Amino acid sequence: MREPALIFFDGHCHLCCGSVQFILQRDRAGYFHYAPIDGSTAQAILNQQDCSAPLPDSIVLYEKGKFYTRSTAALRIAKKLTGGWPLLYVFMVIPAPLRNWIYNLIAKNRYRWFGRSETCWMPKPAWKERFKD
Repeated sequence: MREPALIFFDGHCHLCCGSVQFILQRDRAGYFHYAPIDGSTAQAILNQQDCSAPLPDSIVLYEKGKFYTRSTAALRIAKKLTGGWPLLYVFMVIPAPLRNWIYNLIAKNRYRWFGRSETCWMPKPAWKERFKD
């Protein structure tokens, strides 16, 4: 069996949790697994690999031993989803600084625009095995 890719996300952010639910519904192969970015699984992997990602303002994709953040992570995730979402990968031709400028604008304002929860979102029982602490 192939090693699943891990998505580290802000479990308190409504936008981030909504994105995870969106991915879960379109990842029928079960390729992605998830962990809150401030949880023990994410911290152990991030510390072990000496990741210098701008946390927690970025989604982090850990895939095949490599870290991807911000817009690169989002586009790599879209590439694996069902439907037309893989077509978004064409935006990888746009230089990362420009893509990330847009990503950073949204990330900086995500709590104000979408809200923040004091408790971490809990997945449906059917998805539970794809989540780490």
